[in-house]
Amino acid sequence: MANAVEKVTGALRERVPPLTSIPLPRSVDQRWLGATWPVRELAPAPPGLKPVLGDEGPPVIGHALDFMRFGIEFGLKRYETYGPVSWMGAFGRRIVALTGPEATQIALVNKDKAFSQEGWKFFIEQFFDRGLMLLDFGEHHLHRRIMQAAFTRQRLTGYVDQMGPALREGVATWADRPNPRIYWSLKQLTLDVATRVFMGMRSGDDAASINRAFVNSVRAGTAIVRFPVPGGRWAAGLHGRKVLERYFSANLPAKRAGDGDDLFTALCHATTEDGDRFTDADVVNHMIFLMMAAHDTSTITSAAAVYHLAKNPEWQERARQESLSLGDDVPDIEALETLTTLDLVIKEALRLVAPVPSLTRKTVKDTEVLGHFIPEGTLVGVSPTVNHFSPEHWTDPMRFDPDRFGEARREDKSHRYAWMPFGGGAHKCIGLHFGTFEVKALLHEMLRAYRWSVPEDYTARWDYVSLPVPADGLPIRLRSR
Repeated sequence: MANAVEKVTGALRERVPPLTSIPLPRSVDQRWLGATWPVRELAPAPPGLKPVLGDEGPPVIGHALDFMRFGIEFGLKRYETYGPVSWMGAFGRRIVALTGPEATQIALVNKDKAFSQEGWKFFIEQFFDRGLMLLDFGEHHLHRRIMQAAFTRQRLTGYVDQMGPALREGVATWADRPNPRIYWSLKQLTLDVATRVFMGMRSGDDAASINRAFVNSVRAGTAIVRFPVPGGRWAAGLHGRKVLERYFSANLPAKRAGDGDDLFTALCHATTEDGDRFTDADVVNHMIFLMMAAHDTSTITSAAAVYHLAKNPEWQERARQESLSLGDDVPDIEALETLTTLDLVIKEALRLVAPVPSLTRKTVKDTEVLGHFIPEGTLVGVSPTVNHFSPEHWTDPMRFDPDRFGEARREDKSHRYAWMPFGGGAHKCIGLHFGTFEVKALLHEMLRAYRWSVPEDYTARWDYVSLPVPADGLPIRLRSR
């Protein structure tokens, strides 16, 4: 019965936007976003420090639904109201928000080791247990050292060689779908690529269930009802985790015994100079997390780039001319590195739609940020989403303007943490180069094969229930060249 309920609710989630994304009159949204609540101190501050100010928001749910619905707009409003350090109620907890590059740097550089990854455990531990992002300090350093062997330049070159034909083949199948909801097409394609490159396998009959398991596991972390009620997001995430564990565990023995060039095999055999290796449980946990991170973030970035190239056809044509100049061969890593227009477009897409809009931490001791006292045991959210729109660091930040990343301007250099789509500090994304190459190769194949557009009056609405996705799946007009 539970599986039947999950199948029905899973199908609905793909076709129907969540309640937080249903269009409402602008006047209603403005009242919702403009609601005010009593301002209180997070905790009394010791002499010489200031208390963190904020508010609980609506009873029980706090501000959870506000961010899910308004995303960037909500984050910027809080920043303007309270400054770079504030707190809000959400998910039954008080969460400190650190916004702006200066506050972000203190948390991510973490010189006094006051900020731990324990914050992620509150949201996603049950679905991505012991993924690299959830590990702390010495243990994180050890696991990252082992995993780094799977992301060397030589390995990346091999991954690019594998993904190129898969992307060309997948993009070609879209020719008979002139009006796709491109987000879901991109998501299926990036899962296919991750399966080939990370696992050395083609997607099989179980591809749909695996994709759904990843979607459910990601979205479960921000469930309001954090209990396995049948049909709810928490229950769907727990079921998704079991599906993924069975899938990777079933394939593990062959990868241990094999000598392939896929990531799964690489993790099975990765060894440091000191002889450290991953256990079977480590490999399964890391594969679940890496597969999610690889195909979800690449899908979001690709979708954002496709949308903005549709809205800005002059940039689409500029990028297309560079791609066509490479000829008909599937590009290798060196060829992809010559596509400088796509570099600019991808960086701007990452700025406008940060694939991971908030990075979670937890204080393991009393600390201070910019003179504000934050007690031990506090959940903390660091917000790339707000940093990417700071008017102090970006010219006309709401506008799509890839040239801001060109050598003549380099607005991303205004502060080390003004542009941070891959995080920062010791936990900076280990797969950032892989992801960038994948998105660039995917867009290259689209530019060669098609032209695409959206109606002039269309504006994408991003659903921030977990990672940002277009609420309507991003319908586009796709035409063969």
